[in-house]
Amino acid sequence: MKHCWASFLLLLLLVGCATQPQSHPERLGLRLAPETLGISIARQQHLKVEREGRVDELNVALEIDSSHLEMVGLAFGQRVLSLHYDGKELHSWRHVMLPAQVHAEDVLEDVQLTLWPEQAIASALPSGWTIEDAGLQRTLYLDGKPVTVIHYQALPHWSSPTVVLENLRYRYRLTIQSVPAGP
Repeated sequence: MKHCWASFLLLLLLVGCATQPQSHPERLGLRLAPETLGISIARQQHLKVEREGRVDELNVALEIDSSHLEMVGLAFGQRVLSLHYDGKELHSWRHVMLPAQVHAEDVLEDVQLTLWPEQAIASALPSGWTIEDAGLQRTLYLDGKPVTVIHYQALPHWSSPTVVLENLRYRYRLTIQSVPAGP
């Protein structure tokens, strides 16, 4: 039972760190159609979230093609979250023990900010938001102030074996490592 609670707390931190505090009403609300990624990908990834001196980890299977995005999150071998997004509707499932402040929209947004082309993101940004892509670094701004900085090891961004997303607004760091495929 202790491991089950640990997995729920882990997912809360992983997903909840993208959840906006009540004192910041501006939310990006990014929802890009899967086809705007421009490529189909399937990845197994290891996620590490660092926040307030704590480190938590989660394994994720991610699949994106022109018609949908699918994501399944596992902690201690147990499914704790799943997302399905077809460009119009986002359907999510989470373990019943996860608190209400865990939002699938925030997970989708971080995925799209790290993988999608700059032009696709820029065309969908609401007023006050801008994005700057400088090769291996991408920065998202709100009213001219950096909100999120993403570091890549390779181009194109979706091919990077490691991606580090630093959310300056909500003070967390998400490290995404793609797990190499078998032989």
